[in-house]
Amino acid sequence: MTAGESDVSLIAETPEPPYYAVIFTSLMSDDPEGYEAMAERMLALAKERSGFLGLESAREAVGLTVSYWRDLEAIASWKQDIDHRYAQRLGRERWYAAYRTRIARVEREYGR
Repeated sequence: MTAGESDVSLIAETPEPPYYAVIFTSLMSDDPEGYEAMAERMLALAKERSGFLGLESAREAVGLTVSYWRDLEAIASWKQDIDHRYAQRLGRERWYAAYRTRIARVEREYGR
């Protein structure tokens, strides 16, 4: 990449609002073994779900993942997915020292 160039593939291509964002903020525990593989698996599964629109993620001192969904029903369906529930349990028990999930309706978006 050259100066001034950006990797736009890291920014989700979303439809015209309104749609929903699930904002997941986390602090990792001291035991991250298996986390990356599970994160990749969950993204692959989410991409197969009806209503999934995209994902953006940054993991540094604080992890921040935003997934975009067509509606609240699609979010609720994903939350109940058996594989996702297993990953949630592992996250609570093993990978996250702290986390917070927020759900927001996106009313506007703009950018370049």
